[in-house]
Amino acid sequence: MDLRTNQKTILIAPLNWGLGHATRCIPIIKALLENNYTPIIASDGIALALLKKEFPNVLALELPSYQIEYAKNGKNFKWKLFINGSKTIKAIRKEKIIVENWITKYGINGIISDNRLGIFSKKVPSVYITHQLNVMTGNTTWLTSKIHQYVIKKYAECWVPDLAGSQNLSGELGHVDHLNLPIRYIGPLSRLQKKLIAKKYDLLIILSGPEPQRGILEKYLKKEILQFKGTVIFIEGNIESEQKIVVKENVAYYNFMNSTELEQAFNESEMVLCRSGYTTIMDLVQLRKKAFFIPTPGQYEQEYLAKKLKKEGLVPYANQDDFKMEDIQEIQEYKGLPRLHTTIEWPVLFQVFEK
Repeated sequence: MDLRTNQKTILIAPLNWGLGHATRCIPIIKALLENNYTPIIASDGIALALLKKEFPNVLALELPSYQIEYAKNGKNFKWKLFINGSKTIKAIRKEKIIVENWITKYGINGIISDNRLGIFSKKVPSVYITHQLNVMTGNTTWLTSKIHQYVIKKYAECWVPDLAGSQNLSGELGHVDHLNLPIRYIGPLSRLQKKLIAKKYDLLIILSGPEPQRGILEKYLKKEILQFKGTVIFIEGNIESEQKIVVKENVAYYNFMNSTELEQAFNESEMVLCRSGYTTIMDLVQLRKKAFFIPTPGQYEQEYLAKKLKKEGLVPYANQDDFKMEDIQEIQEYKGLPRLHTTIEWPVLFQVFEK
């Protein structure tokens, strides 16, 4: 299949690590379409499944899985990643070869990689998206950060979805002094928009992230939610072939929602209970919703963001093993995430593909 036309074809490939990388690519894919580019989506697993549902008319290709798994015990997180490391390296090597073939086969003129380390080519302008210039891994942060920065250096540009100044969302993750990297702060990315509509739910629970931690939290919260007296919409984060809706007393359970449905649910809800993933934080900023965080056990990035935002008086959090439903009332004592007035100049960003 040859897609070569007068429009430039851009390959956009998010990492399949939960849904955050895929969902923050949605506004980029929409912007590519609106600016007369032809996007091709590439990923694997639930990330690819989600993007296929969002863009049924866009060509979607499958990449090798990095086979990222979380340990059941958060303390074993680094060890689990380490023992899976050979599988990840093998997948990265495979995708490098695949991309070179796709450039010829599909007439690709540019690449956007969201944290997929093998999605790069010297033949076409290649852009890397990350909010982690520092990759926090405890006492090995210095090493993982240096490795990641080495990878970023080969790209034409690195887009950081945050603000450059002191008022920012990612803190030490996305802001490092004296880095000789092609960094461009593009502002927060969100597929959702704020709407002024009547409240329908007292609480929105939305889950995401790799297994088994997503499922562990789902099972626990389905017990805890019995203690909550208000109306609840519970989005499990299971991307399946068909949407399933189950209503039990005061709780409406959904296995997944598309972006339009999710935007409606967020806007109809007073409070949000969720992971402290960076993409979720960007969505909460866009929607101006107060939230309570439960970081994924052992994931240093989410733990750092939760601690940072609590210290700033914006969002409370609890560790997964300690959370009780009554903790949700702490939300009222915090200011909530700040409203950031930013506009992404897509034609300016996409100039990288016109060189």
